[in-house]
Amino acid sequence: MKQDNQTIVIMHLSQLATFVFAFGSILIPLIIWFTQKEKIKDLDTHGKMILNFQFSLLIYSFVCVPLILVGVGIFGLIVILIISIVYPIKNAIRASNQQAPEYPYSITFLK
Repeated sequence: MKQDNQTIVIMHLSQLATFVFAFGSILIPLIIWFTQKEKIKDLDTHGKMILNFQFSLLIYSFVCVPLILVGVGIFGLIVILIISIVYPIKNAIRASNQQAPEYPYSITFLK
């Protein structure tokens, strides 16, 4: 296995692709993770954390949509939007410094 922080950084930043096309934040990291996880050191760990984070955000978004009728759903979606921008950038910087990513509020789907 080789050490390639650039690919890991790109994988973190690829989560922002959701603003260009639907489900890009899941599909692009999934493709990178699936094709490169056995070739690049630490990419498997980063990829699982990214996918857990994205699946969690998707579930939280689905929960917030019906809550729009009550009024709190809009607040929840705004918080999810901010988190979905801040944490990929923060963790891309951490990955470039060879630090472990931190994705709070993630449900562990992939171990």
